[in-house]
Amino acid sequence: VQLQASGGGLVQAGGSLRLSCAASGRTFRSYVMGWFRQAPGKEREFVAAITWAARSTNYADSVKGRFTISRDNAKITVFLQMNSLKAEDTGVYYCAAGPTLYHTSKRDYDYWGQGTQVTVSS
Repeated sequence: VQLQASGGGLVQAGGSLRLSCAASGRTFRSYVMGWFRQAPGKEREFVAAITWAARSTNYADSVKGRFTISRDNAKITVFLQMNSLKAEDTGVYYCAAGPTLYHTSKRDYDYWGQGTQVTVSS
């Protein structure tokens, strides 16, 4: 599975960004797709995940109600719509392919894209 993330940038607090993750490879549909983020000096943390088939989702408490994960099966792409952004959302965002919807540790995920920087100015 190959993953390519894009869409990061600089935005003011309260603004929005939409991240994209294009997936390729024969077996990508066997995996749950997730987003993680890593702030400077902090551990990489789970943000959201989605299944390919059932459209089920899981979110970290810190982003519930503000972020929405979705996917386009035809384009084999996963999106993360981020609204009402806060300064604490700043970090490098990574998309990844993992085993199940409720595995939220970075160690559980098998494949990673390169990160995309999100900076929220307060």
